[in-house]
Amino acid sequence: MPSRMSLRQIEAIIAVCEEGSFTRAAARENATQSGISQHVAAAETALGVRLFDRTTAGVTPTPAGLRYYRHCVEAMSLLDRAGEDAQALTGTLTGNLRIGLMPTFTRAALTPTLQHFVIAHPDLQLQIVEAYSAILTEQVLDGALDFAVVPAFEGRVGLRSRLILRDREVLISARGRQFAPLKLVRLAECGPLKIVMPAPDNIRRRNLDIYFQSNDVAVARLIEMDAMMATFDFVARSDFVTVLPGLICINDIGRDEFCINPVEPPLYAEFVVITPSRRTLSSPARLFLKRFEADLAATEKRLAGLLKPSSNAKARR
Repeated sequence: MPSRMSLRQIEAIIAVCEEGSFTRAAARENATQSGISQHVAAAETALGVRLFDRTTAGVTPTPAGLRYYRHCVEAMSLLDRAGEDAQALTGTLTGNLRIGLMPTFTRAALTPTLQHFVIAHPDLQLQIVEAYSAILTEQVLDGALDFAVVPAFEGRVGLRSRLILRDREVLISARGRQFAPLKLVRLAECGPLKIVMPAPDNIRRRNLDIYFQSNDVAVARLIEMDAMMATFDFVARSDFVTVLPGLICINDIGRDEFCINPVEPPLYAEFVVITPSRRTLSSPARLFLKRFEADLAATEKRLAGLLKPSSNAKARR
């Protein structure tokens, strides 16, 4: 029968598997590289099986190592849940809650949840971090955030994810320049576009590139910008357009500054909530997320009603 693993050995195995490096695992765990190596080696000796393949390119888990990692993650999650359940008996939410959101959500969907949560839980310290998906993903992996909402991606060791929103993309332009509000637009019929798009390493950019290529959308000039508020300001003051999830501009529909048009064929952005595999969501995080999802559903329902387009698919005036 294998020897019982220490908590430090389990934490070391999880860190090495997720980081793919003894050096990065040591930095994450505030330990030395030799200490992490010793913990892993002791675990391998006790189990009688090699958990990792070590090469000059890095460290990768063996099939046995990956299976053991998954059990370690489940065990750590159960320990976290036990502590959460014990604290829940007090009936008061305390501590810190750290959430990562993209501008898509902070601009139009966050306030209703905050208005409820801040009043309902005055003893909870709440921190909202706004950033793009790559930064938020790293912060969740590092344990700096309890959870984040980012565009759907192929997944990554150390993270759990689930779909939270599927949002229709829309064309945004300055009001009165080219399009009639809320009419369906076929971008291929709009002539070469002057457009602002995310940078190439942005997940949404890859989806937009595929959509443009598949639907023969011509681009006359492209500006790459990962700054949402600057994108809105520039589009409002120029003849450039942009394509964004409908959620972010729900409060702009019907106002004088922007023209909003659903694109045809439909293009959708999918968003997932990501959490660290090694930790269970805290009680405050679960409650916040439950309320946030309910508010998102209500906002999406309102957005669908606002975006009901004319049957005429051409939006040129």
